[in-house]
Amino acid sequence: MTDNCATISIPSVLEERIENVISKGAAYKSVSEYVTRALGEVLERDEAMMTPEPLTVQEMSEIKQRLEALGYI
Repeated sequence: MTDNCATISIPSVLEERIENVISKGAAYKSVSEYVTRALGEVLERDEAMMTPEPLTVQEMSEIKQRLEALGYI
């Protein structure tokens, strides 16, 4: 890796399990590469869950109708 890196700690048991997966032919060269990929995937999923989807035209119309029925518009 050419990027700046930080050191983190993981339990030895987890490291051994990752090494076992790598030794059985996984496409990773090291525990660090495996963990980086796994954390990247989890982070991407979590960030996607935190980003709201834009409202559809139908949803906007329904909201407008509700606000009008309540007298706000």
